[in-house]
Amino acid sequence: MNQVAAVGGRAGSVEAGALETGALETGRGLPPRLAELPGFVEFMGTGWGQADRAATLAPGAAAAAATHRARLSAALPGETIVVRAGTAPMRSNDTPYDFRADSDFVWLAGAAIEDGVLVMIPTMGGHDAVLYIPPPALPGGPGFFADARHGELWVGPVPGLAEWSAVLDLPVRPLAQLPEVVGSAAPDDEAELRRVLAELRMIKDAWEVEQLRRAVDDTVSGFAAVLAEVPRAMTGPGERWLQGTFDRHARTVGNGPGYASIVGGGHHAPTLHWVRCDGPVTDGELLLLDMGVETRTLYTADVTRTFPVSGRFSAPQRQVHDLVERSHRAGLAAVGPGREFTDFHHASMEVIATGLHDWGLLPVSVDEALAPTGQHHRRWLVCGIGHHLGLDVHDCAQSRPEAYAGARMRPGMVLTVEPGLYFHAHDELVPPELRGLGVRIEDDLLVTPTGAEVLSSALPLDASGLEAWMDHTVSG
Repeated sequence: MNQVAAVGGRAGSVEAGALETGALETGRGLPPRLAELPGFVEFMGTGWGQADRAATLAPGAAAAAATHRARLSAALPGETIVVRAGTAPMRSNDTPYDFRADSDFVWLAGAAIEDGVLVMIPTMGGHDAVLYIPPPALPGGPGFFADARHGELWVGPVPGLAEWSAVLDLPVRPLAQLPEVVGSAAPDDEAELRRVLAELRMIKDAWEVEQLRRAVDDTVSGFAAVLAEVPRAMTGPGERWLQGTFDRHARTVGNGPGYASIVGGGHHAPTLHWVRCDGPVTDGELLLLDMGVETRTLYTADVTRTFPVSGRFSAPQRQVHDLVERSHRAGLAAVGPGREFTDFHHASMEVIATGLHDWGLLPVSVDEALAPTGQHHRRWLVCGIGHHLGLDVHDCAQSRPEAYAGARMRPGMVLTVEPGLYFHAHDELVPPELRGLGVRIEDDLLVTPTGAEVLSSALPLDASGLEAWMDHTVSG
């Protein structure tokens, strides 16, 4: 008997009954229960012309998704596969977050459709795929005006079944028919399907690489936009201003930021995930920027550089940056086909441990620190040195350990290398001149048949190059 493999699901959804009866309208100044007034419902369904409900798709997205489905079909022969796009969770009360589709669904369907469900039914030759989506809430039904989350009077016209079918080259049917196909089978092997998909997604095809190149290029221009606003940020609005600058840029050129932008000024720079971004930007301090544009096809970049707010590194700041740069270059050199995935991690860590030992900060030898039972240097670099990148900023995370960190690099993998040093302001084991300094350098790399390509190479690595790039960007 075929198993049903299912991933994705609903989160924070409002009961349909509340939507259809107009209960959500009461907070917006409208009388309740309008959907129960036959005369009103009839009147609201008349006099509407044809709205533009055309579906738009990035060139090549449908063909890429078809190839991805074929790869999954070959990996899971004979299984019925169900992958859900999900539903936007509630942020507060009746206000949802923006919808962002499940990455596995996007990889297989080629589009982000809220509440969409892709079903792959096994056949003699592989699988037949059908997409199930909720039909638009059109004029003539109560949902048109009473469903504040989906009704077209509230959210605007959306593509229907025929429109999506035409651009995706897939049969598209009403979501209400889904139970007839998959019944109530429990997705007891969801973890296995997640694993298979994660490991398939490790190797990017040419279309995916193109999306990631675009994400990285747009991120580099976003760094320039942020640096141009450093003088304004120093006058008061601080980190918030720079965060808003990048996020606005990302929303303009793409779908938005691929993750919560990290803007760490001064003693916030050593905090690995400083996403509060509510501090000042002060002359003489460092500014750590970890940011990535998510394209409209939902592929994201992940790039980090650390700049001196004044435009010039102080001697202690440069000392830290230079060590991180040497570590970073060692990591970059260890990326290539056939190499162990952990090679760049070990290469970067050895440089860090050696440098910290030379500074007199380690209580043990370099060899003892690097030993599995040591790791003393990681007090100042507790995170890993890199990860896969793609539709998720930490892509392919559901893979088996032996297929991720325990695997060898292969052409088509896209990954990050991101060593750093993080000396917190209250760390009394480091000299006073280093306290409060945080430096990270992160690049996005494509593993090629002969080596690796640094996709984010347009950004300088060395301290002098960053100073010169900042001079050019801020002044001009």
